[in-house]
Amino acid sequence: MTVAWVNRSNGYLCQKESAFAGCLPDGRLHLQEGPIDLVIKAFGEASAVKAGYARAAARFRGLLAGLVADLPGLRSDAALVFGNPIAQAMAAAVAVHRPAFITPMAAVAGAVADAVLKALAGPGIRRAYVNNGGDIALYLSPGEVLVAAVAGTEARVRIGFEGAVRGIATSGWRGRSQSLGIADAVTVLARTAAEADAAATMIANAVDLPGHPGIIRIPAREVKPDSDLGARLVTIGVGHLTRAEVARALAAGAAHAQDLTQRGIIAGTAVFLQSEMRTVGQMPLSLAEAAHA
Repeated sequence: MTVAWVNRSNGYLCQKESAFAGCLPDGRLHLQEGPIDLVIKAFGEASAVKAGYARAAARFRGLLAGLVADLPGLRSDAALVFGNPIAQAMAAAVAVHRPAFITPMAAVAGAVADAVLKALAGPGIRRAYVNNGGDIALYLSPGEVLVAAVAGTEARVRIGFEGAVRGIATSGWRGRSQSLGIADAVTVLARTAAEADAAATMIANAVDLPGHPGIIRIPAREVKPDSDLGARLVTIGVGHLTRAEVARALAAGAAHAQDLTQRGIIAGTAVFLQSEMRTVGQMPLSLAEAAHA
């Protein structure tokens, strides 16, 4: 994978697309292969950003093939050991949620973002992010702050170097992932994007009203034939809910989030359902700041 560069306004921007790497109009690096679609931004010395983008592109090469090789195991809820470091991170991120059903695929987007960010970060880079379809890995040097949009809302979340949060992830029945629950969105802050990804999946599953006639569910494999959820029923539609029903579903999700927060698995979460929201733990939301991610 090769990225061509041009010096523009004393900063290096990627100029020419290759098979899997390209540049967005604003200079962010775009890496894409198959279902993986990364948008990457680094801030710092021009030469350091150039080198970081090159490292990120190099790390991305062959990444999908490595995961495909482990796919049968990654789609299993068995506690397996993997040689691939990204698969290892996925397995570790979901292990803390068992004995509930969960497979390493619940952490795939976050784990990929973490791995590419690790390659990107280096001397001369002040802050950076890797956004994998809304699951975001963050790098912050001392004194740095990153403000990110919360999916599907006008809210912003502010992450600073002084805290332990380096991962943001969102899940819910309306997103690209499948959900057993009815949350419109669940955004989680955690130490890594992989941990946030797995936790967002489980909290979104917990936001539910079992047996409600206004909720439409079908087997996961009817939506995606290769889904790791198999015949489990996933949500494809949610009708109007009363305020009491919304409150009950949000309370179930918030209770699960509170347990994960008390166990130190996540830092905080925001849960959204039909114009209502609940927050748990450290969730520094704001409507005033512009988003940088």
